[in-house]
Amino acid sequence: MTKNNVMRNIKIEKVILGVGGTGDNLERGAKLLELITEKKSSRRISTKRIPSLGVRPKLEVGAIVTIRKEPEKILKRMLSAIDNRLRKKQISENNFSFGIKEYIEIPGIEFQRDIGIMGLDVTIVFKRTGRRVALRKIKRGKIPKRRQVITKEEIIKFMEDNFQTNFG
Repeated sequence: MTKNNVMRNIKIEKVILGVGGTGDNLERGAKLLELITEKKSSRRISTKRIPSLGVRPKLEVGAIVTIRKEPEKILKRMLSAIDNRLRKKQISENNFSFGIKEYIEIPGIEFQRDIGIMGLDVTIVFKRTGRRVALRKIKRGKIPKRRQVITKEEIIKFMEDNFQTNFG
């Protein structure tokens, strides 16, 4: 009889939706994120100067929305927009990311004239039980990296089992 160690179980910590751009593109992107998630977006500010892109320090260059409550629901919608297909190179330690070229591919979202055609990035972050011990402020504990790291193979197995995702 083998016991399953509950401390080794993988959970989805959060789903992050992000849009990049400056000026009017950023406003449309923030409106798109609020349309999809019904939450207010948070703006990202640049720290570097990139003259070729017209970016200067302290300029708003992106907007994100983080979903922590019931991330599975929005993840299923985002995966259906890309036909539940991911590539292995999109996976990294503890997370994976993919892009959606046009938001109208997401089920339940209609074309909005004031937003136009736009894409977004989706990042999914995984965690194991006990991660908070290393992150909290009071009585912080040291947990070895090998105990908390979630490998590519584990992420692939989790996604295939729970979301029927195909990897190519």
